[in-house]
Amino acid sequence: MAETVKLTVDGKEVVAPKGMNLIEAAKLAGIEVPHYCYHPKLAISGNCRMCLVDTGMPKLGADKKPEVGPDGKPVIMFAPKLSIGCNTPVAEGMVVLTKSPKVVKAREGVMEFLLINHPLDCPICDQAGECRLQEFSVDYGKGESRFVEEKVHKPKMTALNAKITLDDERCILCSRCIRFMRDVAGQDCLGFVNRGSYSTLTCYPGNEPKTNYDLNIVDICPVGALTSNDFRFQQRVWFLKETKSVCPNCATGCNTVLWSREGIVYRQTPRDNEAVNACWMCDHGRLNFKFVNDPRRLTTPTAGGEAVTWPDAIRQVADKLRGAKGVAVIGSARATTEELFLLAKFGTELRAVVPHSGEGDKFLLNADRTPNMAGAKLTGFGDDIAKIAAGIKAGTVKTLIVLGEDAIEPELLAKLELLVVIDILPTRATEAAHYVLPGTTFAEKRGTFINAKGRIQRLNAAIPTVGHARADWEILAALLGELGVANYSAIEDVFADMARTLPALAGLNLSKITDQGVEVKL
Repeated sequence: MAETVKLTVDGKEVVAPKGMNLIEAAKLAGIEVPHYCYHPKLAISGNCRMCLVDTGMPKLGADKKPEVGPDGKPVIMFAPKLSIGCNTPVAEGMVVLTKSPKVVKAREGVMEFLLINHPLDCPICDQAGECRLQEFSVDYGKGESRFVEEKVHKPKMTALNAKITLDDERCILCSRCIRFMRDVAGQDCLGFVNRGSYSTLTCYPGNEPKTNYDLNIVDICPVGALTSNDFRFQQRVWFLKETKSVCPNCATGCNTVLWSREGIVYRQTPRDNEAVNACWMCDHGRLNFKFVNDPRRLTTPTAGGEAVTWPDAIRQVADKLRGAKGVAVIGSARATTEELFLLAKFGTELRAVVPHSGEGDKFLLNADRTPNMAGAKLTGFGDDIAKIAAGIKAGTVKTLIVLGEDAIEPELLAKLELLVVIDILPTRATEAAHYVLPGTTFAEKRGTFINAKGRIQRLNAAIPTVGHARADWEILAALLGELGVANYSAIEDVFADMARTLPALAGLNLSKITDQGVEVKL
């Protein structure tokens, strides 16, 4: 068990692990100590001075015991100077004041210096609405400036690299980006040049950020100095809805937030989960969501290339499946566990998913570029697509149901008596299909993924489905209901059936899977 110490923060008793700094200790008491340069996942630099606090210790008498004042309480000897909360560890008996007149005056002074040369461009700054300088200026700013000289003008709208724009006039020199690139991303490429009011953030000559994690410095920038070119001037953040989700682009399953408005996803950012991605995510996953808003999205079910209603599509497909022979199914490891579980019920042992791979790294990007290969294996899918292709060629596979993949050559698909494809975008498979049933993306449905480490995590619907498209599990459930195999009225029913059928999920339900996910034994 970790050793702990007791201290008092603004009159509240706190029990904190030994070695914890005062910013984190104050959080345990529900107290925020304002800060800029400090970040819990980065090395401490202590250069912004915004987290100054008053610290004191009980006065000890000759007997080495705390002296007691007339009020019966220990006499506290406060340090002559304020301490920075980010680099001051807790100590037994310590008394911390985060809002004393001395502290407030110091923070006002720090804020005044930060604002001396800061441009007054909040109305056009992309960081507006999530800017810590803006927020703390309300709490600690004076509302007026004593500075009458000309502001120092620094470079504006500089391309830091192809993904990020730098506005040095807004930079408050917190150095978070420098430390992240050096210590986390592994590329020592950023630094400050010049001195005093002329200090400027820049890249080392010929060494711009070029890792798969560059956009994390946009997340951790407390002001609008670093902005993502992909999101720049797209939306004001206060107009956007935040939905907790999971990145669908590799088997790590980074926890994310989808930012959407009126049915459009505008950005994807990391969400804290110590068991998965801490508070980071790779640029590959972060930017790979545009297919959600793709104008080519399939929106209406079709039979023989002609639009049909959902009831007709479900009835016709079910009628043909009743007498079908040589049935095989191709699933997708990008589908949810619930969808794969339902797909496996279509009466065949010949089922496979398509592996997708790429180069991984030693941090977050997994070589398995699918989010739910573990879920596919759990629900009985292999990866032998070649066996299905051979069956089509030999004539033993006559019926094929495809969920979200394009793995079989068109000349083989043409041999099938029945091809049913559920997908979100046009593919060779949808062009050859007898029936096309439009599904939904990860941003439009509920369900679960199981990552490479066996953690089951929930998806949440961020936006409505497009056109007449339906969540894939709803399509499969409707077909199974029409066939008389099983009836599901809600996704909770599907998960309950999985929990009864699959030992790894025994005792679970969707409500028990927290925002941080749950480990399962595969």
